[in-house]
Formats: sequence, C-alpha cells, structure tokens
Amino acid sequence: MSSTASPFPERIRLTGEGLVLRDWTEADVPAMPALFDHPDIAYWTPIVSPFDEEAAWARLDRDRHLRADGTAMLLAVTVDGGAPLGEVMLRRAPEGTELGYAIGPAHRGQALAVRAVRVMAAYAFEELGADRVVLELEAENAASVAVATKAGFQLLDVPLIRGEEKGRPFALQTWGLDRD
Repeated sequence: MSSTASPFPERIRLTGEGLVLRDWTEADVPAMPALFDHPDIAYWTPIVSPFDEEAAWARLDRDRHLRADGTAMLLAVTVDGGAPLGEVMLRRAPEGTELGYAIGPAHRGQALAVRAVRVMAAYAFEELGADRVVLELEAENAASVAVATKAGFQLLDVPLIRGEEKGRPFALQTWGLDRD
C-alpha cells in the first residue's frame, strides 16, 4: 500500500443498479463453496480450487486483512443484502484501481457482474478519486470480455500482462473505464 492510500472503511454497503454490495460475513461461509467451487472460476480466476469451507474461511480472513491494510476489498454481490450471488473486488495497485468479479454459476445470465462492476467503479470514482478503473482479463474469456464491453470499458493499448497461475500460463488484456 502506498503511504497516501487510506484504509478502506471497516464496514461498507454499496447500492445501485438493483444490487446491494456488502461485506462478507461468517454467515456467508456455508454459501461460498457453491459460488466459487466451479471449473470456470478455477480456470479463469486466481481463486483457490477446490473451494471448500476451509477455503471460504481463509478467503474471509484474507478479505479482512487486505481491507485493513488498504490494498483491496471483496464484497458479496446480492440483490437485497441477503444471500450472496458472487463477489466483486476492488484492488489498489501501482498501475491503478483494478476491479474483478466472480458470479456463482447458478446466478449467471442476470447481468450481475456488469452491474456490480458499474457500482464498484462509481465508488472508485466518487469516493476514492480514481481517474480510471481497469479490468484485467484473458481475451479467450468471452464472458468477461462481454462484461467489460457492456460495462463501458475499452480495451487499452498497453502490453499484455503475462504470468502463470495454477500451473497454466496466461496473458491478460487491460480494459479501462475513465471517470466521466
């Protein structure tokens, strides 16, 4: 974390686009494996796989540490503040403010990711003073490319981010959305 970045709020609840983005709680742990233990999430994201209850507790703990040090925050995506349907992430990085998301397989096809990204981008612009938010995704991930496009992001003319995760090489494109 840079010395200028302040910690995120200890508790947060964002609303908009027909969604409520809220803190993960201990009560969500039993629901998390059904959201994150899926081949698509294992393949396209850095989320641990298999994702069981132990992984859910570790993710909840990690979220709290990242938020406390001002690096990132992970919020449950809900329609009413109740049952989690997925997650949206905001991460402060040297290259800018990055967003990410994962929607549980049973909840796809409702534009939850698009709407959650829009709400989180608005928070980054209005509350954090970000000038640009980015999504980093693989070109072959058609669903994520569709989310980026529908949320108003543009493919940026920057070098690919190459690496390896879970034993598989990847090349991430950077998509950006600028403050109005």
